Amino acid sequence: MTERTLERRVQGMPASDGAGVRLNRVIGTPALKHLDPFLMLDEFKSDSADDYIAGFPSHPHRGFETVTYMLAGRMEHRDHLDNVGLLEAGGAQWMTAGRGIIHSEMPQQQEGLMWGFQLWINLPAAEKMQRARYRDLAPDDIAEARDEQGVERRVIAGDSLGVVGPVGGLSVDPLMVDIRMPSGSDIAHPVKSGHRAFVYAYRGAVKIADETLTAGQLGILRDGDRVRLTADGDSGVLLLAARPIGEPIVQYGPFVMNSSEEIEQALRDYRDDRLTE
Repeated sequence: MTERTLERRVQGMPASDGAGVRLNRVIGTPALKHLDPFLMLDEFKSDSADDYIAGFPSHPHRGFETVTYMLAGRMEHRDHLDNVGLLEAGGAQWMTAGRGIIHSEMPQQQEGLMWGFQLWINLPAAEKMQRARYRDLAPDDIAEARDEQGVERRVIAGDSLGVVGPVGGLSVDPLMVDIRMPSGSDIAHPVKSGHRAFVYAYRGAVKIADETLTAGQLGILRDGDRVRLTADGDSGVLLLAARPIGEPIVQYGPFVMNSSEEIEQALRDYRDDRLTE
């Protein structure tokens, strides 16, 4: 067994997206543009409606997958395929934009805490033009386990110590686990060797090989087949890993392709109402 250590920390930076939603952008910044195959990670957290009420009105995507995971609040998804999903605390959505999808995510509350994450995962060139798909994951759909230390794992994708999440069978073989740890608890979690992996602390702090990661920080992990996490206070982290794609990444806003020519085609298709054909 080879334990993964911390390659480097990345501090999120304030950003705004959608119609003015304030968020903490962690992947997709000058400090960390991409972490193949991960393209973007945003955390949105506020109990002020002014920070989130405008939401994410209808907008397009092509060439990647989006994952939205909620810790608190309510958000409604709608898309051109007539999918409608209500994201509630503990729920998620997994959307494959493929050749094109047009969707919106709008708050379903006027006050109170809105807290969640949006992750973008790249698609290989051979899969970028597949038909769009959407999967709504209610809180009860997320696989859960609690150990004798009180560590709770909520598994969205992949296999977490024998607990299998609802999302699988994808070519990048993603692992996505929300790990909630009481103070002093310790867990050694398998991570497939060769997969790119990171830990994002959203509450408290965790130690990784004697280095501390605090809330709002992302820790890029060196290669290995497991990571050991020790909670420094009551803590919550996201553990993510996936197989790197190793292809060129050309991004223009909501379109992610392999060449500038493909981006130009996406823009023409959107202009001509052919993006989702």
